[in-house]
Amino acid sequence: MNTPYINNQAGKIILANIYGEDKPGVTAQLTQILANHSAYILDIGQSDIHNNLALGILFQTTEGESGHILKDLLFKSYELGVTIRFKPISDKEYMDWVGLQGKNRYIITIVARKITAEMIAGIAMASAEQGLNIDDIKRLTGRISLNTEASKTPMASVEFSMRGTPRDKDALQAKFVSLSQEYNLDISFQRESMYRRTRRLICFDMDSTLIQTEVIDELAIANGVGDQVKEITERAMRGEIDFTESFRERVALLKGLDVSVMQGIAERLPLTEGLERLMKTLKTVGFKIAILSGGFKFFGNYLKQKFGIDYVYANELEVENGKLTGRYVGDVVDGRRKAELLRLIAQVEGVHLMQTVAVGDGANDLPMLSLAGLGIAFHAKPRVKENAKQTLSNVGIDGILYFLGYKDSIIDDETLNTPKAL
Repeated sequence: MNTPYINNQAGKIILANIYGEDKPGVTAQLTQILANHSAYILDIGQSDIHNNLALGILFQTTEGESGHILKDLLFKSYELGVTIRFKPISDKEYMDWVGLQGKNRYIITIVARKITAEMIAGIAMASAEQGLNIDDIKRLTGRISLNTEASKTPMASVEFSMRGTPRDKDALQAKFVSLSQEYNLDISFQRESMYRRTRRLICFDMDSTLIQTEVIDELAIANGVGDQVKEITERAMRGEIDFTESFRERVALLKGLDVSVMQGIAERLPLTEGLERLMKTLKTVGFKIAILSGGFKFFGNYLKQKFGIDYVYANELEVENGKLTGRYVGDVVDGRRKAELLRLIAQVEGVHLMQTVAVGDGANDLPMLSLAGLGIAFHAKPRVKENAKQTLSNVGIDGILYFLGYKDSIIDDETLNTPKAL
């Protein structure tokens, strides 16, 4: 059998749209008819919403076969209980459509506690105004039960695949920021590329990112200097004072604290919402995970053991006779050092920088957020949000998984963690 090809002599191009109740075998039986008549499928797409099928098949017939194919498809669709509609496509229409496929592609991911029609409309309108066309929309999170309390359905996520080139990318980003603030919505806008689909290294800040506290504040409270240290910490995170200078001042206030206090604080660390789910998934799919923290190595190592984290780089407190001296050992892990470490780990792991992800909340995280292929400001300070390309502010840290393109059906599949014998 000769394989058909696209030219003016090869036959007609026809778009078939099929609608109706979804059931096993519909696609198989309809495409079998095309196979029987040696038709060539140029494009195919299928979706299912509330058990209703929407199937589109763009095919080219061989010479003289179009009438037979349409008749057979009509009879089979009647037998299957679905509706089929046909539309002839001219060669020019087809080639114009093919030409559009070379345009840039972008992925817009939205994450919220609950997605509303206003959110979808806002994203679609903003994209259309910039000349982007929606190719595909899919829900990444699971279906919501009417009997499920809101507290048990903490996130909803939808991903848009867009084609085209924004007329003004900065204006589009600004519009997304406005929509995010108006609707308590997180929006990721990424260029579609092979790198987006092959992220392999993720680097986290620790304090106020993986854990919902600043450990140095906890140590200060235990040493009776909580208010003094907290005030310095907040100024540093807002970028109002140099991180290294602020770090030296805060550590000095910890002098005399018994090191035994640190273990108790580690065991009571308030983990960020969604952290266990995030870590489990990242390890399952093969990510290398690093903590790059301006906090303390003792607590980073505690999380390393708990979650199987691969790298921990943080500051080391000096200890003498079982007590903190108010000094630290080695260089401070500041913003510049975090970016250096991200680059170094990527080199060691043989990972392209575009395959890296960085997550943090403070001003000292901006260098690594800017360097990574995907930099995410998580529940971040205002200055960090203003300078980061991606922000996540309204859901737990496992919302990162949707920015990476994972679906709940994969994330929560227990078989991922239960290898079966072949």
